[in-house]
Parts: sequence; structure tokens; C-alpha cells
Amino acid sequence: MKYIKLFILIASVSLFAACSDDSLDSKSIFDTQNKEEQNDFDKWLKTNYVDTYNIRFNYRYSDKETNNNYNLAPADFNKSKALAIMVKHIWLDAYKEVMGDQFMKTYSPRVMQLVGSAAYDSQSSIVMGTAEGGLKVTLYNVNIIDVDNPVIDSENPFVDKKKGTYDLNYWFFHTMNHEFCHILTQKKNYSTEFQTVSAGKYQTSGWVNVEDKEAPSMGFVSGYASGEYNEDFAEIFAQYVTHSEAAWQKILRAGIVYETDENGDYVLDADGNPIVKDASGYKAIIQKFNILKEYFANTWGMDITKLREVILRRTAEVKAMDLKTLK
Repeated sequence: MKYIKLFILIASVSLFAACSDDSLDSKSIFDTQNKEEQNDFDKWLKTNYVDTYNIRFNYRYSDKETNNNYNLAPADFNKSKALAIMVKHIWLDAYKEVMGDQFMKTYSPRVMQLVGSAAYDSQSSIVMGTAEGGLKVTLYNVNIIDVDNPVIDSENPFVDKKKGTYDLNYWFFHTMNHEFCHILTQKKNYSTEFQTVSAGKYQTSGWVNVEDKEAPSMGFVSGYASGEYNEDFAEIFAQYVTHSEAAWQKILRAGIVYETDENGDYVLDADGNPIVKDASGYKAIIQKFNILKEYFANTWGMDITKLREVILRRTAEVKAMDLKTLK
């Protein structure tokens, strides 16, 4: 079984993505006769996750389900409940609205494991999440969630990791869409043309030094996307569907390099417009995005622009939602 790790290296974010060929089936794989005493949350999860999406949502800490190499803490019960409500509303139900009842039940990960604390690896990097062969996803740092005022920023594609962030879009929803993209491309391949667009520019290990704000000028939507083409593909998808059009345009604008003078100011043409020095990054992102968009439309029948509209609408609705009451 291969593993993927999503982590921050000081100021850099990483999503190590590797997916195996484990097959998914829409038929429930779980023994729904849980021997533990069932509370209201367990019953809600049975109805809204197991029965509806064939997903076991583990909020209780278990040594068997977590990595013993990390010093971890359990997820807070109320924060776990809030995250379960949000994940269903923003992620699962969004795909259901766009793709129909069976899509997520067939292709989503089978297990979601919550951990309350962040995990730190041997390089003192913060682990954001891990995924195992498309079957299980572990989400860390659940206890940062402010149940009364959850922060989900769909407008800023360049999160300042140095300052730390409580942005749930960054911690959870981008991550889940990135990993889900891997699951889908594992099932049905995308065009090899995608690999050729930025061929020779991928940095297997050097990507950790690529700042997200600088990545677009190189033709990538994030520093992590510059690692290799599969991560590039998944990052484009996740960035696009979890951010507004204004945020997406911010990424594209960052793909254009302008002429500057000795003071760092833009050099203007006769009409007062900045003179473009290099637009290759912008062009590369656009070309790869078009390949990706065509892949989802032709292979999955998925309109990713419609999906983004639904995700953003549902994200905005969270502000008015009661994250303490199960319905």
C-alpha cells in the first residue's frame, strides 16, 4: 500500500500523493453492527455517511487507525461533529448535487479518520493529512476548528504559512479535493499531453523551496504542483474548485512576469501599460487547465465550473449553519 503525506515544511506546503490501484465498490464494506454504545452522533454518521456514501467516519482515537510514529491527541468530540457536518455539506453533497446519488458512494474513500492534533515528522514538518490507496484519509489538527466561527477562505490562494492559519479550506477541503482527484485519475487516465506542457520544469525534491506566490511564473498553481505532473494535475483541480474566480485570476496574473526598473517598478509602454517580460507561466497553466477541464467533461461527464459554483455556494452557507446540532 502506498501512502501520501501532506505537510508544511516551515513555510512550504506539501502534498505527497501516491495512489495504488485498489478498487472501490459502491456496496457497503462495513459491519454496521457496531458493538460500542451508539450515541446520537454515531447514529447520525450511520445515516449520513455509511448508508448514504459508504464511508466510515472515525472520530474516536484508535492506535490501529493512526500512525504510531507521531505523538497525537484525540479529536475533540464537538469539533469532530462540526467537521462531519461541514464535510458532508461542502464536499460530499456538492458532488452528489452535480454528479448524482451514486458517484461519491462508488468513488469516495471508504474511511475517514480524524486526529485532534497536528502531527510532526522527523523534519519537524506539520502533517496535514495522509491517504492510503484511495481507501482511507486521515485528517489532522481537527482541534483548530472554531465551531462558533469557522474560517473558510475561498478568496486567497496564497496562504501565509509562516503566520499559521486556521483556514479550513486550506487544512481540509483543498486536501480532500486534491486526494479525490487522484482517486478519479487512478480509475481513468488523463491525456499524456498534460505531462509535456511543463516537461523539464518539474523539481522532484526542489519543489519544497518554491513559494506558492512564485510558482505561477514557472507554470504551476502552487509550489507543490511543481514536484511532478500527477501532483500538478491534482493541485490545479483542487485550487480551482475550492477558490473563487477572483482567486483563480490572482493565480493566473501571478503567471505573468513584467519588466521592472532598477527600483523594482514596472516599466510602462507608450499607453501606460506594464511591459510583459514573460507570460510562459500563465500560458502553461491555461493549457494544462484546458486539458484537465476537457478530461473531466469527456471522461466523467463532470462540469468542473459547475462543481466549483456548487462548492462555493455551499461553503458560503456554512456561516449560517448550526454546527452543534445534528439534523
